[in-house]
Amino acid sequence: MIHYYQNNYVIDKMKFVDSPAFCTTREAADMLGISLRTAQLWSESGVLDAWKTEGGHRRISRASLLRMLEDRAQRPKGKKEASLAEEYKPWLSNLKVLVIDDDRVLIKLYKRAIVGWKLPIEIITATNGADGLIRIGREAPDLLITDLAMPDVNGVQLVSSVIRSSFLDDMEILVVTSMTPTSIAERGGLPADIPILPKPVPFNVLQAHLIRLVTRRAALMKQGKGS
Repeated sequence: MIHYYQNNYVIDKMKFVDSPAFCTTREAADMLGISLRTAQLWSESGVLDAWKTEGGHRRISRASLLRMLEDRAQRPKGKKEASLAEEYKPWLSNLKVLVIDDDRVLIKLYKRAIVGWKLPIEIITATNGADGLIRIGREAPDLLITDLAMPDVNGVQLVSSVIRSSFLDDMEILVVTSMTPTSIAERGGLPADIPILPKPVPFNVLQAHLIRLVTRRAALMKQGKGS
């Protein structure tokens, strides 16, 4: 019989399997020995199999928890939990993320947050749309995060330029703005498939988005190198 030791508790595998098929985020956090916020982010990003009830409550698959616990049990004793940057290092070099915003203080917040998440990401910044277009051509980023209300070339014009170019083949776009849907439409609008986040920036949602990007790209690279 396999036992898993987390937070000084012994988790019996057979009892675990016989329990209900799903659990709450709090229960998942306790079982994995992680914070509630981390469990929420892992469920949002797909690291854990999860869904929401009609009332908006997260439910996490116990099977996915069991897989993670089994993976931990097979690791050498004393080995620390690897960051995504370490975990995906064999297959994935740093992804380039270009952040465009004319608020220099917000640019610093982006840098501080993204660096703190320890993801395999290189951060590039620009403080206006014109410079942003130059950076896109020069750096070929994997993800563009852009504001819309900027001087000179605004974000809607910038996104339109990117869509007309070949850069969109390998680049994803995420818009972060305080503009209302009506204001965006008045400026020409954006394609429906481009995610839009509000300001103030919901960094927890941004983190989940970046984790999904890294996980997706790493899976593609691993598949390519294994073929």
